[in-house]
Amino acid sequence: MAATPLDGVDVILADLDGVVYKGKNAIDHAVDALQRAVGEGVSVGYITNNASRTDAQVAEHLTSFGLTVAPRDVVTSPQAAVLLLADLVPAGSTILVVGGVGLTSEVEKAGYSVTRQASDKPAAVIQGFNPDVAWTDLAQASFALHTGIPWVATNTDWTIPVEGGIAPGNGTLVSAVHTAVGTLPVVGGKPEKAIYEAAVARFGATSPLFIGDRLDTDILGANRAGMRSVHVLTGIDGPKQLLAAEKDQRPTFILDDLRGLFEPYPETSFSKDGSTATVGSAVVRLNGNDVELVKAGQSAVDRVRAGSALIWASGRPIYGLNVAPGLYS
Repeated sequence: MAATPLDGVDVILADLDGVVYKGKNAIDHAVDALQRAVGEGVSVGYITNNASRTDAQVAEHLTSFGLTVAPRDVVTSPQAAVLLLADLVPAGSTILVVGGVGLTSEVEKAGYSVTRQASDKPAAVIQGFNPDVAWTDLAQASFALHTGIPWVATNTDWTIPVEGGIAPGNGTLVSAVHTAVGTLPVVGGKPEKAIYEAAVARFGATSPLFIGDRLDTDILGANRAGMRSVHVLTGIDGPKQLLAAEKDQRPTFILDDLRGLFEPYPETSFSKDGSTATVGSAVVRLNGNDVELVKAGQSAVDRVRAGSALIWASGRPIYGLNVAPGLYS
């Protein structure tokens, strides 16, 4: 019998939005699956680029869905960013903070002093998202950075999902400061390795499995950190994005939902000439520039697995191929 994605895993590291919940609602089967994993002896940690909330606030939110989560089970991008500060400035330094309580609380816990003014001659600038960040905050960061001090960002996500839709994320605010100062920050959050390394250290993981829903942050970061990864089709990136995934953004496993963590993961078999890939009862063929769905089979996710494996193995860019709509619709 084929192995499951959880075989040999000692710690699950799960993204939040698109994996555990969407907005105010838990994603179907996610809570039950994560609870089952804990019951079977696998630790679960939660990894978030959200810099506007504290670890305690995130833990409380997750607990409201029925999960058992303590603040130490949550690794945030502010925590990773503050760890980076230790290599850049002396202990106890004054740090200019652009962001909210999710960031200031971590800066203070690490023994640094917080300022909002460049005139206080900070040793570094640290920047994270908060909906109340104003032009005046960005201007103070610019004033301070023009003196040549280090700059750390919690993350550079271009967008964030909010109740009203998709909104500008911290990356847009970082970009505004970058435009003014001409330098780039070091980054703590996904897809950079710092947050993954912080999580591995926190949980003492020897064989972690990361679960995410975005290829350009979650999966890219897991690959950079040398982790196996699950891309779950309950969030941002769907079949189209998987078929077109760049080499460094390809997951180890593709799942419909988190129930798949406990199910045997089907192997992909290729024809001798490499032109055909089969997963379960789904068969996909590369015929010239055409990616054809030969057999749809019984599972939509198997079609995505087969199509992705075939395109990835071909080494050909997606824009040069005609992909059968049945693989992504």
